[in-house]
Amino acid sequence: MSVVTPVNPPQLPHRLPPPPTRAWPSLDAPLPEGVRADAPLSEGVRVRVLRAAHGDPRAAAALASVLTERQLTGLDPLPAEPAALAPALLHAHRGEVRALPDDTRLLLLLAAADQYPVPSHAFLRAVTAARLDTRHLDAAEAAGLAHTTPGGIVFRDAWIRGAAYETASAADRRAAHQLLARVLRGESEGPRRSWHRGAAALGPSRRLAAELRQAARDARGSGEPALACALAERAAVLSPDPAERTRLLVRAAADAWRAGDGDRARRLTAPTGDDALGGLLALRAGNAAEAFDALLTATVAHATVARASEDPSGTGRYTGDGHSGAAVHLLARATEAAVYTGDLRRCREAAAVADRFGIVPPGTLGGLAAAFEGRYDDAREALEFAAGRCGTGGDPTLLIHAGIAALLLGDHTRAAAATVRAAASARGRGEAVTVPQAMEFRVYADFWTGRPRAAEAGAVEALRQAYATGQDNGACHLQAALAMFAAITGDEEVCRERAEAARSYALARGLGLPAALAMFALAVLDLGAGRYAASAARLRALAGFGPGHGHRAIRHIATPHYVEAAVRTGDTRVARAAHADYDHWARTVRSPDDLALSARCRALLATGEEAVEHYRTALDLHASGTRDFERARTELLFGAALRRLRHRTQARDRLHSALEAFEHFGSAHCATQARAELRALGERDPSPRGPENLAARLTAQQLMVARMAAEGATNREIAARLLLSPRTIDHHLRGVFTRLGIRSRIELVRLLGDGDD
Repeated sequence: MSVVTPVNPPQLPHRLPPPPTRAWPSLDAPLPEGVRADAPLSEGVRVRVLRAAHGDPRAAAALASVLTERQLTGLDPLPAEPAALAPALLHAHRGEVRALPDDTRLLLLLAAADQYPVPSHAFLRAVTAARLDTRHLDAAEAAGLAHTTPGGIVFRDAWIRGAAYETASAADRRAAHQLLARVLRGESEGPRRSWHRGAAALGPSRRLAAELRQAARDARGSGEPALACALAERAAVLSPDPAERTRLLVRAAADAWRAGDGDRARRLTAPTGDDALGGLLALRAGNAAEAFDALLTATVAHATVARASEDPSGTGRYTGDGHSGAAVHLLARATEAAVYTGDLRRCREAAAVADRFGIVPPGTLGGLAAAFEGRYDDAREALEFAAGRCGTGGDPTLLIHAGIAALLLGDHTRAAAATVRAAASARGRGEAVTVPQAMEFRVYADFWTGRPRAAEAGAVEALRQAYATGQDNGACHLQAALAMFAAITGDEEVCRERAEAARSYALARGLGLPAALAMFALAVLDLGAGRYAASAARLRALAGFGPGHGHRAIRHIATPHYVEAAVRTGDTRVARAAHADYDHWARTVRSPDDLALSARCRALLATGEEAVEHYRTALDLHASGTRDFERARTELLFGAALRRLRHRTQARDRLHSALEAFEHFGSAHCATQARAELRALGERDPSPRGPENLAARLTAQQLMVARMAAEGATNREIAARLLLSPRTIDHHLRGVFTRLGIRSRIELVRLLGDGDD
């Protein structure tokens, strides 16, 4: 069934490539029962297994059953060819394709070659050029394997597409690629034309390898890293020069990583021994300390070459392209690794390299090092410099650093702008891997600026994307952030599950930041539940943890909560010392929210009318800030203090305002505390001002679960979507039914329908 007259020599083996980078509509599906019991998959591996299996549970089960122990835990990438690991499924699909007429199979082959792994959108032109009769597709449509649309052929699933390609002979596959290459004549179609020419090659070719290498550069420049990866990898296969093959594999791995295919990037990197890329991959899915060492080594190597070739005098400050630009980028990544570990020594090492080579580092590096050492004026200056680099466009990595710096300065509005722009810039460049990195820090800004449900939904989506792109370290940080959100809303079950998942993973990989954040979340949970001694103990332990287990930034942020817990337990001596340092920072950076929290600490450490004045100062400062939840907490504490001093009217106003905010944030346990204080003032059934609605009666997590259940999702499906256990979802649904006073999902559907109206 030849498309054109084929040449006789056999082609190099051409297997079905790994699955494409795309949206992940099938990741909600859980693996079949028994798979997770027999093969204890990490959550990230579970997501990637489903993706590699194109969402088919049977193929996912077959793939999971043959993974090694290191692959099951995410330490090694998944196999290169998942199709070969589900032979029964692929054999059945091949049988369906072979049962079709030859002319139908020819058209399906052409469509499959046109769609994957490089979509070239040339099928209809190829059909016209070869004068093929599309009526033969009726047989495929009658068999339910594919159907035609105005844009071409749509296969029933990815496995049918793979079977349509692999059942053809090598000669027919080459002929299909040659035909597609001939009809791709557009000026912008050069890279795709080169891909098909390379796919049709019979063996190594220096000329074709050079053509594909240039095509990969063009695709990279136009923001198509997935296409660049395919071209560079094929160029490596066709290159007769071993050194050139290694260089091409490094480029292909970097492109795969940017495109969001972490498993492919790790497989391609392994034989190259490249420090820079290996360090980057370790930063996102390995040991943070090892990642730092590799990235700093690569930074020194690029900076040394830059000094010799780009600036022989050694006096320049490198911020440009080439080796100098690579050094800047690698130092930014090394900074992230140091931040993840929470190790001041590593921050100092990175700063020393920056100074040695005249590299302008991200301000977060110098800012954190200075802050950790207590040099707060220097820290503010460095962080202000970094936060100021948050204009539109630009390098998404530097924009993320701008957002982190703004968060550290307490400027959540600027942090939100920087991280939103980082995500937009990453999408514009086709860098799927960077989008969840930006979302990782945007969720904080969303939450503190009064958008709790958007923050939680964004964190869950970022968690899914981090897992899907092979960034388990970022996923760990997001798990800790979600534990904190659950703690703030009083969702004990979810908080403990998320915190335990984050801490167990973080401690195994030296990730001090998420380990500390998860511990902080548990302390906030205890504080909200009135377990003051337990909260204070956790926060004291957090202060003593070293690199890889704790983090000075988290310890610092936790100070206002520690002061409250310590005051409740009567241990004010250490609390006063901790507050003095926090107050120094707040006065240095002049953040209204930090100054407000410092004033609240002062109020907690005072008594009588002196405390009242400090609370008033705190609320005045909160009015200029963005942390509405902390403002509500201050109002709750202030209202309780006013009640004890018998200022009943003022207390009532403060407590009603706090209650309204807590209802908005879905913080049921804080709302309960506010109502208890109001009942102590004589109100029988305190309720939030304004019309009561469903969102005000449920936590953010409960609301998401309720909506999914009302849409017909099972508990297991909801658990897979939210990356929680089915047991936790069952707990949530019982809580939803109790809070809403209903007994069945039917009533839930009716109630949600009424609420949406």
